[in-house]
Amino acid sequence: MSNKISDKDKKDWEIFTSSKDKLHNKDSEANEKSFDKTRSIDLHGYTLEDANQVIVEFISNAYKDGVKKLIIVTGKGLHSQNEKNPYVSKDLSILKYSIPNYIINNQSLMNKIIEIKDAKIEDGGSGAFYIILKKNKV
Repeated sequence: MSNKISDKDKKDWEIFTSSKDKLHNKDSEANEKSFDKTRSIDLHGYTLEDANQVIVEFISNAYKDGVKKLIIVTGKGLHSQNEKNPYVSKDLSILKYSIPNYIINNQSLMNKIIEIKDAKIEDGGSGAFYIILKKNKV
C-alpha cells in the first residue's frame, strides 16, 4: 500500500475543503426514515367513542405517512367500570375487544391493513395489538 497522495487527490481535497457547499447527510435521512417505521398509541382513559374516532385518524395518518407497523395499547380492561352498568356488554365494552372489532368492521381501514395480531409482551402483551399496514401506493 502506498502512502503517497497524488497531485490530483490533493487538488480535489483543497477544492472540497474550501467549498462552502455542504454535503448531504445520508445518515440523518436514514434515521428519519427508520424512526417512522413504527408508531404507537396508548388508548388508556379514552371512552369507546373517542377511541374509535382517534384510531381512525391514527391509522389513516400512519398509512399516508408510509408507516409499516402500529402498536395499539388498549389495556387489559382490568380497571374498567363497565361491569357496574347492566346495559353495557362486559365483553365488547372494553377497548381491548371493541377497538379490534371496530377496525375489522370498518372496510375503509381494512383496505389499508395487511394484518392485526397480538402484541409481544415488551409492547404491551395482552393489553395491546399490532396492525401491519399495506404500503401506500401514492
